[in-house]
Amino acid sequence: MEIILIRHGESEADLLNVHEGRADFSLTELGHKQAQTMAERVSLDFPPEVIWTSTLKRAKETTSCLIDRLNSEINYEADLMEHNNGVFAGVPFEEAAKLSMPKEPHDRFPEGESFIEFRMRIERIFSKIVTSSTQHKRIAIVAHGGVINNILQAFLKNPVNQDFWFKTDDTGIHLVEMKEDERVIHFLNDTSHLSSIKK
Repeated sequence: MEIILIRHGESEADLLNVHEGRADFSLTELGHKQAQTMAERVSLDFPPEVIWTSTLKRAKETTSCLIDRLNSEINYEADLMEHNNGVFAGVPFEEAAKLSMPKEPHDRFPEGESFIEFRMRIERIFSKIVTSSTQHKRIAIVAHGGVINNILQAFLKNPVNQDFWFKTDDTGIHLVEMKEDERVIHFLNDTSHLSSIKK
């Protein structure tokens, strides 16, 4: 089974220079353009049979561009939401620098979750998605940078506590594959579909 991992387009939080996480911002005008060009490429080159998406606005709006082009089954999944960063959500970076950040992976963000809890949540939902999709040749997951990083960590069976991460740009596409006896990375963070868009 092939798994396409897609990050949402640029959101209003990017323009406001605030922490995003669980803050529920919509896409910008540029973000909508990015999502449209991404959807065109996915529909032409590797259309999925099923799409799983986060329930936050920026992911749902990105997914809507795929829905416009594909006749795919859609599953909205709250567990694909970005890291629950608690009191940091929507806070400007300058202000957040004055707040106390958790120091250890098991320490929770105030009113949020720890990085270990985040990883475990993604392990759980990724297992659910994979288990329920064995009859499909290709699926897509539309989510967030932190979510995609943890899915890739889970896909590679990496330990929970890591000092490296996988970067995903706006509407970046990753394509991985799960075979019976091996796991294959075809490509990571492809944004070639954005070459026609001027910022």
